[in-house]
Amino acid sequence: MAFTFKQFHIDDMNCGMAVGTDSVVLGAWAQLTAAKTVLDIGAGSGLLSLMAAQRSQAHITSVELDTSAAEACQHNFHNSPWANRLTLVNSSIQDFCQQIEYQEYFDHIICNPPYFEQGTQAIQSQRAMARHTDSLSFTALLDAIDLCLSPQGQATLILPMQSLPRFAACVAESSTLAIAKQVPAKSVSTKEANRVLIVVSKDRQTPTEHGELTIRNSEGKYTEQMIELARDFYLKL
Repeated sequence: MAFTFKQFHIDDMNCGMAVGTDSVVLGAWAQLTAAKTVLDIGAGSGLLSLMAAQRSQAHITSVELDTSAAEACQHNFHNSPWANRLTLVNSSIQDFCQQIEYQEYFDHIICNPPYFEQGTQAIQSQRAMARHTDSLSFTALLDAIDLCLSPQGQATLILPMQSLPRFAACVAESSTLAIAKQVPAKSVSTKEANRVLIVVSKDRQTPTEHGELTIRNSEGKYTEQMIELARDFYLKL
């Protein structure tokens, strides 16, 4: 379906994952305004890349494995105000990492990764690929981040809270990467946090937990936190 934001339009008809709150929160929360180069791993419809383009002056490279999603992504880029700063690569991130010239690392990497390791997969293959780690395991994702991230850069991701222990274990196995920040996110104020925003860096410091993000209050309305995050994107805020 089509989704119109304040400064760009998304058509995600041929993408495994539709536009969702997770990506909007991630794209608005990531500290990428000062970045000169951004890598979007698993770009899908291009939503995160377009949010990054709106929020920065960076050149954004978007890597998407699925050909149908890549075509939709390219269409969305072409119709945006920032087409000259957006480059799409239809490839796996593993192949991209083998081909890239490492003289230039990325200042920021952003990713809403596949996260289900077990369980029933979606019948639609595109959706299954977007949601399950069969196509991109946490270890493979972290290897890509390690290869592509600048020494002072950051990678920002969003995961279900239930996937955090496994992801953290994979990070701990890395010799160069560490979780620098993690922020629990609640979909509704009356429930437990079901998502977590994560910052990974090459600075092996003690991870910090900075407060908590709540998207909706008990009445189902956006909280002031969410309004502040999304006001530059959602039409009705």
